Amino acid sequence: MSFTNLGAAALIGALSFTVSASVGIAEDAAKPVTGGTLIYLEQQAHTNLYPPAGGFYPNGGVLNQITDKLTYQNPKTLEIEPWIAESWTVNENATEYTFKLREGVTFSDGTPLDANAVAKNYDTFGLGNKALKQPVSEVINNYDHSEVIDPLTVKFYFKRPSPGFLQGTSVIGSGLVSLTTLALPFEQLGDATKIIGSGPFVVESETLGKELSLKARQDYNWGPAKFKHQGRAYLDGIRYVITGEDSVRIGALLSGQADFIRQVQAYDEEQVESQGYKIYAPPTRGVNNSVVFRPDNPLVADLRVRRALLHGTNTQEIVSTLFSANYPQAKSIIASTAQGYVDLSSKLAYDPAEAAKLLDDAGWKAGANGVRAKDGQQLILTAYESLPQPQNKATLQLVAQQWAKLGVTLNVLAGDAGSKTVDDLDPEKTPVSPAMVGRADPDVIKSQYYPKNRDVLRQKGGLSDKVKSFADGRLNGLLEQLSSEPDRAKRLTIAGEVQNYVIDQAYAIPIFEEPQAFAGAPYVQGVAFEAVGRPNFYSIWLAEH
Repeated sequence: MSFTNLGAAALIGALSFTVSASVGIAEDAAKPVTGGTLIYLEQQAHTNLYPPAGGFYPNGGVLNQITDKLTYQNPKTLEIEPWIAESWTVNENATEYTFKLREGVTFSDGTPLDANAVAKNYDTFGLGNKALKQPVSEVINNYDHSEVIDPLTVKFYFKRPSPGFLQGTSVIGSGLVSLTTLALPFEQLGDATKIIGSGPFVVESETLGKELSLKARQDYNWGPAKFKHQGRAYLDGIRYVITGEDSVRIGALLSGQADFIRQVQAYDEEQVESQGYKIYAPPTRGVNNSVVFRPDNPLVADLRVRRALLHGTNTQEIVSTLFSANYPQAKSIIASTAQGYVDLSSKLAYDPAEAAKLLDDAGWKAGANGVRAKDGQQLILTAYESLPQPQNKATLQLVAQQWAKLGVTLNVLAGDAGSKTVDDLDPEKTPVSPAMVGRADPDVIKSQYYPKNRDVLRQKGGLSDKVKSFADGRLNGLLEQLSSEPDRAKRLTIAGEVQNYVIDQAYAIPIFEEPQAFAGAPYVQGVAFEAVGRPNFYSIWLAEH
């Protein structure tokens, strides 16, 4: 049964028989209680659970519960701490990493999480598997090979320095899975029941695209080393229900039929908090929610046009109109909480007069209908909304209103359109696109812009064969330096150079720093998130209610 398009009353009725009633009575409200099932409403179904695909938040929200990582990134300090790896050493130029593993860790199928398993995971993530169509992880750069030193020691070698690798071992895309999972073709990994990890929960059942049930692994005893909580998870289980409508998720939470929900829109925050429920908005610490251009399209190939649209976008108006204090106005292409951040506010100023002048200089003159034209062609652009991004349709529509004042038309198309995936690869059809990515390491910039990674600008030699000529060797060279510079200070300097270059070329219009917005009932205790805003349900417990 799908709840995606049900009204609130129908959802509440459907869930009423599973509301957590098995929670033990706590003698001390501050003392965690074991038991109960968390009812978690997710906006979108997961797609593929091959760990490097965990960057999509619904995927990561599942993988975070069923897999462990070599290391843990402390979300407060951003320091890398022991987890499955007890310790590690890195050579001076960051081309060799050696990890000592905890003893006695097993996957949920009983097989050992040892050096051999870790080596096989990273050989797959670092090199991909063409036969199984498993892609290379975007967080691993310059990978060469692994070496099993002994059953609990594994060493990794890199062709060039890979300074982001240690942090990369902590991210959701580096969740460790069993050898039987690694042996499956990519297209089978959308089935959660096939993902065998070592995490605190295991998959109990799944109705693809609708519901997912996890249960606590009773013998789990290897959480991150510095966690106060050790041993099995407090919860007995988690029930994910895919619920696409914002109002249905909010209604179910406030009526007591759900415990925790993801993707709370800014306009619902006041209603939630006024009834004693809590809003959580952990930062994603990566590339900001932005509009990016595809310069292979002749309409946005001219730097003057892109700069005009940058200065014709009033991001302060967007943030104040649509969002809350949990969504700070962007001051660079990466968040102010990101490593290597540089404040570029002065280059992002809203200046409609300058924008109009730039369009005039580029030869785009206002026509009788108010739309600028040049050589008989009107300046009409197209973008598809991004469903995972908060209020993205409303954001793009407000951008369209602002650009219309300049004589530029932006058509906003539905994010679930059947042609979206194909059109998004074609700069001729989609010259404008929303984009963001979270990761607490400077390599996140490479993930976003590099043609062999997400390729948001659509460069020749990247993800699309529709690109005719656009490529930016200067940008790509900087991104390669960023991911290969072992000296931290120099690496952060390069991160600053990339930020300046992307804005100077007006490849992107940063709008706001995107959090992940959740809401929870007051009895949901121990809520925690990893460094880029995905929930960690290991330490959550349900107080008496």
